[in-house]
Amino acid sequence: MSAQRQETVKRVTTPEIAARKGGTPIVCLTAYSTPVAEILDDHCDLLLVGDSVGMVVHGLPNTVGVTRERMILHGQAVMRGARKAMVVVDMPFGSYEGAAETAYANAVRILKETGCQAVKVEAGPTVADTIAYMVQRGVPVMGHVGLRPQAVNVDGGFKAKGRGGDERKRILEEAKATAEAGAFAVVVEGVAEGLAREITEAIAAPTIGIGASAGCDGQILVTDDMLGLFDWTPKFVRRYGDLRAEIGRAVGAYADDVRARRFPGPAEIYFAKAG
Repeated sequence: MSAQRQETVKRVTTPEIAARKGGTPIVCLTAYSTPVAEILDDHCDLLLVGDSVGMVVHGLPNTVGVTRERMILHGQAVMRGARKAMVVVDMPFGSYEGAAETAYANAVRILKETGCQAVKVEAGPTVADTIAYMVQRGVPVMGHVGLRPQAVNVDGGFKAKGRGGDERKRILEEAKATAEAGAFAVVVEGVAEGLAREITEAIAAPTIGIGASAGCDGQILVTDDMLGLFDWTPKFVRRYGDLRAEIGRAVGAYADDVRARRFPGPAEIYFAKAG
């Protein structure tokens, strides 16, 4: 028997997520750090270490500049904080679009160095074959169709998808190919509501909507968006908090106390021991 301490909390698995198709909606949020992962873990089925970390945490203009090493670093941090939720790490731009063997090697490194349960890739004309290659070799994969942030330079910006006939057909076919390749779930982002429902009905894998439809099998948002940490958020975000204002209030109170020499006070300083 192993001498290592076994986890007392059972982590959500890929088969359990896959089995939620048509059932209780899957709750997902992004996470990039240990303390946030600890908070989200009690409420979420799945935590995504998204390459959105490049924009949300590091101030990049898009996700294209995010590296594999950066994803591993944040994946490790989230795994230290999450004990119950399944953790999925995004494969960054350039790490999976080429040879399937290279994609597999990059995915294996992410799994080994973070301890996460799966990786996520954005769909494209050549990606379904790569998903199949990785799944057949033991790498659980989540797909991503519709608005693909890593394709921002091709699309010319972050634009809603699936409003026209040809584009709608292409996205539906990409979703089908992604699921048939073995993806255990598929993120559907920024598409017309009717298309999101059609995708959900057409594929066996559960769909995770973001700017899609309440008819998807689950939902995901960028945590920092839904907590109100930014002045601007996309149309599809519902703000469940206003942490930007609350942080500003707290920091302002701290600054006032420092300038008035009210901080630190007797409760926050050390005194010499008597005798």
